[in-house]
Amino acid sequence: MYGLWKPRVLGAWKVPATGPVIFAVNHSHNVDGPMVMGVAPRPTHFLIKKEAFIGPLNPFLTGIGQVKVDRASADRTAITRALGVLEAGGVLGIFPEGTRGTGDFASLRAGLAYFAVRSGAPVVPIAVLGSSDRPGRLIKGLPPLRSRVDVVFGDPFEAGDGSGRRTRKTLDEATERIQKQLTAHLENARRLTGR
Repeated sequence: MYGLWKPRVLGAWKVPATGPVIFAVNHSHNVDGPMVMGVAPRPTHFLIKKEAFIGPLNPFLTGIGQVKVDRASADRTAITRALGVLEAGGVLGIFPEGTRGTGDFASLRAGLAYFAVRSGAPVVPIAVLGSSDRPGRLIKGLPPLRSRVDVVFGDPFEAGDGSGRRTRKTLDEATERIQKQLTAHLENARRLTGR
């Protein structure tokens, strides 16, 4: 990442050094996940749509520990693998909106709340800014080479209410709490970076 762009990483010290952690990353460009993996202070295992596991990317993504997920159904294999990452004290990366979009955390899917409540792992909000400002001249699908991309790590927070319950109501309330935290972090990151 540092060879192709100029990442500016802010707040990486906020990531807990040990134990399970969930990265909640906004997603407006294909490069957001690889950028976070390249600059994060800990190895990260992202939930990635199964459609990305094609050709030579399949053994590469599998080899670096990424988790293939079928977004069309409740993918039990992916859920088990993701929970395994957290049970082993690792970092699970999630795009809570479920797909690439404006990256503003406006509509969250329930997956992030489920993993946070089920595992008890703290959630670290991450804002990636500048990756989708303008297309590159050489490769239109990537940000311009050597352009600045800001990666802003936020304060870890607990998504659950501490009860340990995993009812639909508990997950809905956790999703609401998460959305407020992520939106506030994104606003703060924009203010901090001037983007």
